[in-house]
Amino acid sequence: MRGVSHIAIGVRDMEKSLGFYRDQLGLRVVLDEVQDIGGMQAMKEGAARPIRRAVHLVWEDEPWAPFVVLSEFSGVQSNPPPRLNHLGINHFAFWVDNLKERAARLEQAGVKFQLQPREVGGPTYGGGKQSKVLTCILEDPDGTLIQFDQRVD
Repeated sequence: MRGVSHIAIGVRDMEKSLGFYRDQLGLRVVLDEVQDIGGMQAMKEGAARPIRRAVHLVWEDEPWAPFVVLSEFSGVQSNPPPRLNHLGINHFAFWVDNLKERAARLEQAGVKFQLQPREVGGPTYGGGKQSKVLTCILEDPDGTLIQFDQRVD
């Protein structure tokens, strides 16, 4: 494996989620389309075939850069998102700059934090014994957990 291709996130309300990922986190929309994805289990109410709205967002323009896909299946009931103690993927993390400023801006906008910004040991993140990482965990509009990490020099 060479890296992460993308992160797919199911959302209840696309406009609300776009306001968070695009406007508050600063990702840029590169694709927004309704897709007929035959063979999938999620069905739009009254539709003959599964339909979803998929929005692809990026944070950089490099070829093959990882991206985020927000998926909305109208009329489909879903379970709540996983918590940190759930099996399987329970959160995802981004390396960021200016974590404290980002977190303050998000908190001021009403974003809920599970873990306020704090410094932790860097070895867990691939750093040396003396290295440090600033980290925090927050929730998107549906409660999906997102972690921000910043290397501290």
